[in-house]
Amino acid sequence: MQTKIPSTFFFLLLSATLTQTTAGDPFRPTPNDTNYIRTSCRTTLYPQICFTSLSGYSSAIQQDPGRLARVAIGVTLSKATTMAKYVSNITRVSDYGGSPRVAAAVHDCYSVFGDAVDDIRGSLRQMRQLNGSGEDLRFQLSNVQTWMSAALTNEETCTDGFEEVPDGGLKADVCGRAVKVKEVTSNALALVNSFVSTIQAP
Repeated sequence: MQTKIPSTFFFLLLSATLTQTTAGDPFRPTPNDTNYIRTSCRTTLYPQICFTSLSGYSSAIQQDPGRLARVAIGVTLSKATTMAKYVSNITRVSDYGGSPRVAAAVHDCYSVFGDAVDDIRGSLRQMRQLNGSGEDLRFQLSNVQTWMSAALTNEETCTDGFEEVPDGGLKADVCGRAVKVKEVTSNALALVNSFVSTIQAP
């Protein structure tokens, strides 16, 4: 955990700022850049969470829907990786109160969050390698849409697995954390969809 999460954030910040096309201080956002993120986040299910999680990158994103989607996916990857690590730690240290049902729910959550991380990582890799235009670009982005949708489904599977588990501290903690990851994943997918809608067919 100490190596993966910081490197993800540093990579996002570095790669985003290095690809800026305008001069100036990359760490000083302009009102227009910030307003662009706020307006774009209105297309998501969780606009305030969207704005809060992405506004710190406004100077790097500027007013580019592709950069916005890429950074949103990167932020999601960081949060999903943190969640996967958290559940992994639980599987090693908790006895689940002797409940096989709780044990099964936790282990399933660990498995599906691992899959979600792989899906999101693949999406970010594809976003970094986008090229071409029109239908070629749409095809590449369809991969991103598919993987982000799969990640969201996996995250929902985690919380669904706790439906038959009696309420308690462990259930509330795992599901509460998982829901926060689902929210940023949903937002990132919405921003990808918005980016796709801006691409004109040849």
